[in-house]
This record gives sequence, structure tokens and C-alpha cells, in this order.
Amino acid sequence: MKIKQTVSNKSKKIIVETSRILLGVVFVFSGFVKAVDPLGSAYKISDYFSAWELQFLDFLALPGSFFQSALEFTLGVLLLAGIYRKITSILVLLVMCFMTPLTLYLAIVNPITDCGCFGDALVITNWQTFYKNIVLLAAAVIVFLWHKQMTFLFSKKFRSLALWFTFLFIIGISLYCYTYLPVLDFRPYKIGNNISEGMTIPKNAEADVYEITFIYEKKGVKQEFTIDNYPKEDSGWVFVDTKSKLIKKGYEPPVHNFTITTEQGYDITDEILADDNYTFLLIAHKLEKASDSNIDKINEIYDYAKQNGYNFICLTASLPSQIKEWKENTGAEYPFCTMDDVTLKTIIRSNPGLMLIKKGTIINKWPSRKIPKKIDN
Repeated sequence: MKIKQTVSNKSKKIIVETSRILLGVVFVFSGFVKAVDPLGSAYKISDYFSAWELQFLDFLALPGSFFQSALEFTLGVLLLAGIYRKITSILVLLVMCFMTPLTLYLAIVNPITDCGCFGDALVITNWQTFYKNIVLLAAAVIVFLWHKQMTFLFSKKFRSLALWFTFLFIIGISLYCYTYLPVLDFRPYKIGNNISEGMTIPKNAEADVYEITFIYEKKGVKQEFTIDNYPKEDSGWVFVDTKSKLIKKGYEPPVHNFTITTEQGYDITDEILADDNYTFLLIAHKLEKASDSNIDKINEIYDYAKQNGYNFICLTASLPSQIKEWKENTGAEYPFCTMDDVTLKTIIRSNPGLMLIKKGTIINKWPSRKIPKKIDN
């Protein structure tokens, strides 16, 4: 009997330790990649609010981003360190009990294609996220039931110190990356990447697969048909409309929706990306919300570019009236072009921010607070 009990305890220990490590690693990774890109996480939370028509809660997006990353990272470290075992196991279980049904809803309804659980570091589908959460929920239940079996790395004397160090560390990372730029850039617009190459679609890449539905009407009754059974030989049916539904998503290049359009409506994307000369791109996805605290430095960079024969363009998604207002308020003389709002927010997490490219390759990026006085060639 004692031997059986010993074996059972050993098995329980292995199971709970495996579950603890799995949960800890996932929570630490998830929390960290969100912390290094707090604005990206805030944009994702705003997407949720928009999908649920709760835009009035947008003011909570940024604080929610900080809170989510700090909570996940701290819980992950506590699990790995085995400290505050009871309260940590309860909080982790509550998180998974909330996230699992939520991700099931996302998988079924699909209001947002990417849940953002791992930021831009690892993009998975909503169904993959749900399956992942099923495994994590099971692990959370095990840790909750057998939390006393967890190995602890710190004594009671040092556990509060470990907790506060972890929390302050991750909050500090988030604040730094929010103030400047992410210390780790997982997006396709990181320094060193070539934008043109990122837009390239391989020859044998899978295309999107759509289901086409034809709507016909007969004697006031409308009916839907597919390509295989539409009434081509029955003259009584009158064609009304078609509908297309995406069945399978094909290959999408890392860089998409990167289109530079002049105020006159001309597409100059290829011209800019193929230019052997340096091009400064001042990126302000919303001019009406952009900081003008360093406008003098921006104007100096424009003068520097003009003197040296370099291109300087401001990319924005703002309306012509807002562009005109920015020009009047800042004395801007540089040309303005438009681009997709989401793309601009993806390129640089600063409004405004400055990016230097040459022949499509990203040479450097600067946030508004660190616009340089002088560019070294």
C-alpha cells in the first residue's frame, strides 16, 4: 500500500510540475511580448471594443494593455518560481476560465482574425488559440488542485521581493517601450527589412478560396444557388445578385496594404521603394492626434533632406482638412501622402515617428521623443 501511494505521489508530482512549467512559460512569453509593444496590445484591445460596438471604452485600451501584460508575466514568473502557490493557482485558473470561453466565441463568430494573445511575435488563428487554451485550462485545474505539490525556489523571506521585482520590471519595460519604441520588433517593418521583399508573393503560393453564391428570383421568391446547381436552363428565374464567402485564407505577404498615394491621387509606391537615394518618411497615422512637441526638429530634418537631395514625405491617414490644419499650425513645407491607418500604426508605434529607407530597406526608425538633430550618413 505504501509503495502504491509513493508511486501515486511521484506521478502527481510529475503532472503538476509539468503543468506548472507549461503554464509559466506560456504566461511569461505572452506577457513579455505584450509588454514590449504596449501600443500594439492597446490597438488590439480597441479592435475588440470596435467589434463589440463598445468604442466608448477605448480610453481603457492602453491601461488595459499595461495591466494584461503585467498580470500575465507576473503570474508566469510566480508559477515558475513556485511562490504564493495557492493564490497564484487561483488567479491562473480564473484567467483561463475567462479566456477559454472567450476564445471559443472568437473562433465561432470570428469578429477579429487574430486574437493578439502573443502580439506580433506569434500569430495563430482563433481556433488554434481556443485549442491552446483548452490545454492550458486543464493544466490550470491540475495546478489549482495540487498546488501544494509545486516546487518553490524562494523561501517566504524572499518571495515578496521576487514578486515586486517581477512586477516593477515588466511595468518598467512597458513604460520604456511606450515612451520610445519596442525594444524587440516582431513586425515586418523592423530595421534591416526590405519592404519590397516583404510584399513579394511566391509563385506557388496558395490563393484565397471563395464560395460564390448566386441569388435568383422567381415569382417573388428569392433563392440561393451554387455554381453547380444554378438554374441556367430555367428561364423563369431572374438573376438578382451574387455573394462571395471566404472559405480558406491563402498566402498573405508580411507586408501588405503598403501603398503611398499623393494628394493628387497618384500611386508612387514603386517609385519610392526603388529609389537609390535616401527617403525620410514622417509617419503620423492621425495628424489631429499627433504630438507637435518636436516639430522644430522635424522641420530641421526636412531642411537637411532638402539640402542633400533626399526625399522627405509625410505619410498619414488623415483627411485633407486635417492635413491643411497641420501645415498651418506647424509651417510644414514637405509633401503629404496617404496610406492605410492600420499599416501606418504597424510601421512605427509613435505618432508621429520618423523612418529612413533606401531602395526599400529600412535603415532606421525614431519615435517622436527621439527625433535626431543630425543624421549621420
